[in-house]
Amino acid sequence: MGTFPEPDPPSGTQAIRRAAAVLRALGKAGVEGATLAEVAVDCGLARSTAHRILRCLIEERLASSPQQAKRYRLGELVHELSLAPSASMLEVAHWRPVLNAISRRTGATAYLMRRSGVEAVCLAKADSQALMRFVPVEVGQRRLLGVGAGATALLAALDKEHSEQIIDLIAPGLKPYPRLNPQSVRSAVRMARKTGFALSQGTVVKDGFGMGTAVPSASGAPSLALSIAAHASVVSESTIEDWKRVFLQEMSDRS
Repeated sequence: MGTFPEPDPPSGTQAIRRAAAVLRALGKAGVEGATLAEVAVDCGLARSTAHRILRCLIEERLASSPQQAKRYRLGELVHELSLAPSASMLEVAHWRPVLNAISRRTGATAYLMRRSGVEAVCLAKADSQALMRFVPVEVGQRRLLGVGAGATALLAALDKEHSEQIIDLIAPGLKPYPRLNPQSVRSAVRMARKTGFALSQGTVVKDGFGMGTAVPSASGAPSLALSIAAHASVVSESTIEDWKRVFLQEMSDRS
């Protein structure tokens, strides 16, 4: 991605958008954090601009000072603000029993994902009790739509014109995933629309398997998806069919 121009001074809305982009980049990086260079590239900013924004976010406790390997992370205030009552909290509370039941019955890690622009954000997860736990995503992390089963299910839930626009937009962001490209995403979307379930088989995390389905919405395109992640070694065709039945049963009981 190219860099933004450097007007002096930037407009208020531009400054806010840049700060929001930096916060999204830190959220996507998760607990591992991101270096200044990674933030700048992800946001299409000059390093000096990214550094200036990060310094301000640190002062406001929205980002944390770089520690090991000079990596930045989301700050304490982000967590504190997230504790305030919100629609997301109500969604998590409503679907938490389903999440726990799916994890228990499949032995996989279960996730509740929500569409957020061209990304999907993890709202909640339920850890499995399996000896071989597989946790490729943590709560609060973001993925491009089409990257992972839950995010693919959300992309497939959109109408064809909208989903095509998004695939074009996210194409540059697929570079970190050697097994993903616009065509493979389109293929996964077609399969999800046909079967009702999106599958991710080693395309995002090596030796990983993911399965997800969008949560039906009474109005508009679904914005939530339930998904699971497991080691590919424990998955077979019959296992997949069994897990699909688990999803449908637990979702039906909660609808």
